Amino acid sequence: MAYVFTESVKGAGGLPMGTQGKMVALISGGIDSPVAAWLMMKRGCEIVPLYLNNEPFSDETTRERAMQCIDVLQKWSPQKKFTVYEAPHGENLLAFLSNCDNRLNCVLCRRMMYRIASEVLKLESAHGIITGSSLGQVASQTSQNMLAEMYGMEYPIYHPLIGLDKLEITDIARKIGTFEPSTKPATCCMAVPEYPSTAAKPQEVIEAEKLIDVPSLTGSMVKNLKKFTR
Repeated sequence: MAYVFTESVKGAGGLPMGTQGKMVALISGGIDSPVAAWLMMKRGCEIVPLYLNNEPFSDETTRERAMQCIDVLQKWSPQKKFTVYEAPHGENLLAFLSNCDNRLNCVLCRRMMYRIASEVLKLESAHGIITGSSLGQVASQTSQNMLAEMYGMEYPIYHPLIGLDKLEITDIARKIGTFEPSTKPATCCMAVPEYPSTAAKPQEVIEAEKLIDVPSLTGSMVKNLKKFTR
């Protein structure tokens, strides 16, 4: 028996899934974070999706969009079902709004996301955290802010989209199938300040966190963490 090929078809490329260990992927349901997760899957990482539920500063439409993106990513990993985590984040946002300089909300928000992602990382014996950050794409994603949000964090944080622009990210989203669910109507986070800081300093962020009970807020997220498969 012989096989004759008349054309070649380009595949996704990359490395076999799981050969580069496991990563916790922050999935918001926007265009960027599913693409970031997919790029790390392409490099051989098994992902553990983590959704931060911002209610009452968002609603079920935001959650459903994120879950649909996770479902699309799951199709790229047919041999292994994702273990998905969901953590409540609204209490944290309320604490920032009530006690801190609201210009720092986005940086403080990311730091709390990284804290709960670190807890999931330990539960899953993972090796790092994946974000959808792209340098300079929005006001909160400046190099200064990214330094402040990662300052003092214990585990590696990966930004596979860091040097891509929105058009490049959108092209990948269309190719992998996450663009459609990512662009469905949903309530944006209502805790985003009108004028977010674009140059937060690590020390001012640390001082701001002294105004809230970070260990208690983190403990509440861990206590109310949901774990499921899609």
